[in-house]
Amino acid sequence: MLPWLGLAVPLLLLLALMARSAGAAVAVLLPALVWAVMFGSAVLRSSPGGDSDLSVATVNVGVRNNSSGTAARAIADDLDMIAAQELTPGGPAAKALNKIFRYHRNVSTIGLWSRFPLSEPDFFDVGLGWERALRTVAKTPAGDVTVYVMHLASARPGHTATRDRTLAEARKLIEADKSERILLLGDLNTATDDRGLANLAPPLLNAQEEAGEGFGFTWPSNFPITRPDHILYKGMTATRAGVAPATGSDHRAATASFRF
Repeated sequence: MLPWLGLAVPLLLLLALMARSAGAAVAVLLPALVWAVMFGSAVLRSSPGGDSDLSVATVNVGVRNNSSGTAARAIADDLDMIAAQELTPGGPAAKALNKIFRYHRNVSTIGLWSRFPLSEPDFFDVGLGWERALRTVAKTPAGDVTVYVMHLASARPGHTATRDRTLAEARKLIEADKSERILLLGDLNTATDDRGLANLAPPLLNAQEEAGEGFGFTWPSNFPITRPDHILYKGMTATRAGVAPATGSDHRAATASFRF
C-alpha cells in the first residue's frame, strides 16, 4: 500500500498554500522526494515492446466465485497460455478454458491451459501438506519452455512463516531446474517489494519490473493496492507486461509477453 501514500503529498501542498507558509511548502518536498526515490522508477518505466513468441497470464479466479468462468474468458482469447489458481474441480473456470485451449495440466486447485502441447507433467507439495504446484514443458514453435504454476501460502501482517516456508520450497525447485527457459506463473501471496520475494527473484526476473508500466497491482480488483500475482522468468526477453481486468474475480490478471 505504500505507493498510495504519495496521494498525501498534493494534499499537504494544498494545506501549505492555504496557510500561505513558504516553510511548509518547502517541507512538503521531503515526502515528495522520498516517494520519488522509492517509486518513481515504476511510474517512469515503459515496455520495450517488439515482436514476441509467447503471451501468458496468471489469475486467481476465486474458489467461491460463481463467475470464475467469466473471469477466465475475459482475458484468455489473445493468450498462448494461462495459469489459474483457486479452481474448483470441473468448475466454471476450467470448463471455459477447456473450450479455448487444446492442452491443459492441473492438480488440486491450480491449472495451466495452453495452445501448445504440454509434456513431462510433475506435481509438488511446497510445504502445505498437499500439492499446489505443477511443472510441465510447453512445446512452442520457438522452442521449449519449462512452466511452473504455483499458489503459495497466504500471508497476513505479522504472520508470514508459512508463506515464507512455501517460498523457500519454491526456490529449491527453481534452483534444481536446469532448463534453458523457465516461466513461473502464480499467486505467490508476496508483494513485489516484499523481501520474501528474494527467495525467487533472483534467479528469476520479474516481468512487471522488466517490461511493465506502473505498479501492476492486481488485488483487490476493484481498487488494487498490492501485487500478489507474479510472472517470473529466465532465458527469455520480456517485451510487455501489464494487468488485465479479470471480470468476476477479486484479483486482476497479471499478463506478459516474451521473445526467445
